[in-house]
Amino acid sequence: NDSNYDERLLHFGFSMGVNTMDFNTKMNPSDTNNLTAEVVTLKPGINIQIVMDFRPSTYLDFRFLPGVSFGQRNLNFYKDGVLYNDKQQIESSFLEFPLLLKAKGMRLNNSRPYIIGGLNFRYDLAAKKEFDDQSLVYLRLHKADLYYEVGAGIDFYLPYFKLTIEAKMSNGLRDMLVHDAPHPYHPEYVNAIQSLKSQIWVLSFHFE
Repeated sequence: NDSNYDERLLHFGFSMGVNTMDFNTKMNPSDTNNLTAEVVTLKPGINIQIVMDFRPSTYLDFRFLPGVSFGQRNLNFYKDGVLYNDKQQIESSFLEFPLLLKAKGMRLNNSRPYIIGGLNFRYDLAAKKEFDDQSLVYLRLHKADLYYEVGAGIDFYLPYFKLTIEAKMSNGLRDMLVHDAPHPYHPEYVNAIQSLKSQIWVLSFHFE
């Protein structure tokens, strides 16, 4: 399949994918309640993005993929190994702006492998400014975070377009938990956590 995408300086496309969102949790060693927290079950979410690809050389591409992603993380709390609270269901609706460098291998017939890495700024539209007593969620997250991303994929050259399957890991650099002004009636959840950093796994299908 003689696709001419590899010869173009700039080309566009769109992307759809699925994600699982997680937390890297570090507990507070001075917490007197002996609470621990972890995400036990990974919930599937979705990603939708626009693909903008700039090719400065044969084997390198710069890629900008603005879009949105939606997901949920269920953070369970345990006290002395016994379930203490399983109602901390934190939903996220991200605006995301990844800028990535794609290093491609040689094309082999109608496929080409590659690795990818870069930075992604995400802004969470679902992060709460105030506590909602009806939801029973006693944690609040900051809205903005910067992630570093690494991944790999394969380009498949089809008769009318290029299909790419890509797996990527995204790690947040910021402690996302809002530590000031914890819930007035349930401060133990915030006090038990020293830092809460995001981790997201994404499986994407690009159409270019």
